[in-house]
Amino acid sequence: MKNVVITGSSRGLGLCMAKEFLKAGCRVTVSGRSEKSLEKAKKELAEYKERVFFMPCNVRNIEEIEQLWQESVKRWGHIDHWINNAGQNTPHVFIYETGKEYVDAVIDTNIKGIIFGCQVAAKNMLAQGGGQIWNMEGLGSDDMIQPKTILYGTSKRALTYFTRALAKELEGTPVLAGRLSPGMMLTDFITLTPEGESSPVLEDPHFQKIFNILGDKPEDVAAFLVPRILANTKQDAKIAWLTPTKVMLRFATSPFKKRKLI
Repeated sequence: MKNVVITGSSRGLGLCMAKEFLKAGCRVTVSGRSEKSLEKAKKELAEYKERVFFMPCNVRNIEEIEQLWQESVKRWGHIDHWINNAGQNTPHVFIYETGKEYVDAVIDTNIKGIIFGCQVAAKNMLAQGGGQIWNMEGLGSDDMIQPKTILYGTSKRALTYFTRALAKELEGTPVLAGRLSPGMMLTDFITLTPEGESSPVLEDPHFQKIFNILGDKPEDVAAFLVPRILANTKQDAKIAWLTPTKVMLRFATSPFKKRKLI
């Protein structure tokens, strides 16, 4: 039985992945920024209550990440997979219109939060004799530039470099580091602004067209990622849902196969 910790798993892809790990017989620590954020997750995962542990953790604070590790170990004994999924989105505006509070939030969550999570997981996994660390790629990881998302994209490009470099540092050890590439998903990361309001990007006809071709539901992506995470034995692995081949196929078949997500 594998033991899994997922940051940012109170909703969206993180919650769907937690459910898939539980279906696979794993024990899972589900984490969100606050106790309130975990309420919905507790209801959705109630049938697995013997194998799921809920704990708030703000990844901008390394002390809280350390506590998340320690409390999970107390509950499960050891950690096999640590997944840094917590992330911060931004308003869909130009960078010169982006407030300092969003710059700080993205850097502190998407970059420093990932680094903190990897520091805690790597140190403790080396001490326990092994484990796997996974970081979540996103828009920008592949060098694609999209106006009005460059702050978020910059953070994800940094994440990709950092994760590959971490894997290089961990070569020859029993700790593996890898990347998860989920593609475009219908979650509140897309549909809502950081303030919880409906995102104006949903009214953009071009975005609607592209998203309906390339977008997916998080439960479908989670069902693809989880078994491959559990089967992985490679250092610097990348598990990608929306591959270049799949993108080309989606566009080629889009005139004949209509998909409506938004």
